[in-house]
Amino acid sequence: MKRSKFHNDNRSVLNTDAFDKRRFKEIFEMSKGLQKIRAEGVLPAFEPLLADIWASLFKMKPEIKAVGVDSDLIINKLIMERIMADESFENYRSFTRLDDVSSAIGTMKFGESTNKWLADQKAQDEDLHKLMLEIHAMLEDLQQQEWQEGAGKGNQRLEETLTQAMAKLNEKLQQALRKNSQSFSQAMAQAMQETKQVKEGLRSLLGGSTAGRGDADLKKVPLRDQLAIAEKISTDKKMKEIADWAGRFKQIARKKQKSKHSESMERKGVTLGNDMERLLPMELALYMHPITKNDFLRRFVEGQTMQFKQKGPEVLEKGPIVFCLDQSGSMSKLDTQSKGFTLALMSIARKQRRDFCLIVFSTRTQIYQYKNGKMKASDMVRLARTFLGGGTNFALPLDEAMNIINESRFKQADVIFVTDGEDQVMDSFLKAFNKKRQEKSFNVLSLVIGCSTNTVEQFSDRVVHVKDFDDNGSFSAFEI
Repeated sequence: MKRSKFHNDNRSVLNTDAFDKRRFKEIFEMSKGLQKIRAEGVLPAFEPLLADIWASLFKMKPEIKAVGVDSDLIINKLIMERIMADESFENYRSFTRLDDVSSAIGTMKFGESTNKWLADQKAQDEDLHKLMLEIHAMLEDLQQQEWQEGAGKGNQRLEETLTQAMAKLNEKLQQALRKNSQSFSQAMAQAMQETKQVKEGLRSLLGGSTAGRGDADLKKVPLRDQLAIAEKISTDKKMKEIADWAGRFKQIARKKQKSKHSESMERKGVTLGNDMERLLPMELALYMHPITKNDFLRRFVEGQTMQFKQKGPEVLEKGPIVFCLDQSGSMSKLDTQSKGFTLALMSIARKQRRDFCLIVFSTRTQIYQYKNGKMKASDMVRLARTFLGGGTNFALPLDEAMNIINESRFKQADVIFVTDGEDQVMDSFLKAFNKKRQEKSFNVLSLVIGCSTNTVEQFSDRVVHVKDFDDNGSFSAFEI
């Protein structure tokens, strides 16, 4: 028996084509967030509404059908007309157009806001509430009867009753949209703002250490992983805070790395070329003087102007970056900060094509290794959830750090050790550790948060006393 039109999820009130429908289906199957919203949908045809919201955000020129809309989709058409008529919607589409991730995030947020607005209307109007319950009950009955032999007449009567109920529902919601237009607009504006925040958080978490490459870096991450992280940012306050800290710390890391690179460049001497950013001050002075300006321009075009010789810091054939992070109980208040800081360090490792090892420790350790600083979405979720608690033992992470460095075929590793506690380390261990530090040519930078530095000074090349990860002293870690 043919399936009822009330359960045909491919229908649309927009000018969608086969590609649009196929692409939304693919994204819907990847997204647990969209599936959850569909399951919680207040309207009978909520999945087609989600598909239309997605198409309105993704398509170059979405348009609402003038004719040919099924009766049970009239409500969807009303909602889409209201969404697309908003003054800020077209400007907002410049952010989502032809962007799979932004459109998917936007669909989740618009779907959530629409659902909540509809639920509020239902709570305020008892008749609307009863009508929706009746419609859902009829839809369930209709679906059951479709699979029973000889139920054609029953289906026809039920569909007629359902069509009448849908007409009443359309009229009710039209009145609600006219009466509460402002609250609907506010809900959609909130959805727009939240979409942008989630996308920015996604850039912060998955983007690299190079300015302006956030979207380019995202394209290297599988869409399924992007959606999983976006949904986590959207629903998990902790993940959002980690993303915020990661974005801040990555900006600082970029500046530190750029400054280090510039200083290295200036020490390498002078060469000829036409790179404006590297021109010697005397050449710029020649450009500014009317008598020498033409000569400067001629030499600049020919690549014969004097500029600083650029040879950035060598990053190949360097050992891993090992981050020993204290996760004793007292560090819990800095948990989201520390994880944003970790991701900033990892972005440096990725840029320098170095392995990154995170050793979290208390009175035990957990070790996470990332080849060339690359992290999967599942790794990121696991990082957000990981916190050991308990006391503090310095020897455990330092011993693990030595093992990691021993396994590397490269020297010149960097160990960054962070703690807010104090511990006693045996002299024999310190002697062995410091001997290995000289043999393998690795450096240890220790960041000590608000406590004594006596012990860490015995195994560190440099110790910085800081109040938290957002202290200027902490940023010295980004100069590796």
